[in-house]
Amino acid sequence: MNRSQQFDVLARVTGSVTVVIGYFVVLHVSPVVGAIMMTTGDLLAIPFFIRTKSWDVVAMVSFMTAVTISKVFE
Repeated sequence: MNRSQQFDVLARVTGSVTVVIGYFVVLHVSPVVGAIMMTTGDLLAIPFFIRTKSWDVVAMVSFMTAVTISKVFE
């Protein structure tokens, strides 16, 4: 595994953990802070799915990110 792939995998794992923690924050702490965390996690994960050509996941995560960003600016 080359360095770029290692970075993508680390970013995906970090992004997944951030999304889960962000969901908890949305429910129990602050919807805006949680939405920012979830958006950050989604943006970290997208490069991995682009590299693996998982276009359906890229489309789904991009859509979910757009919805989450709308909550941040609400």
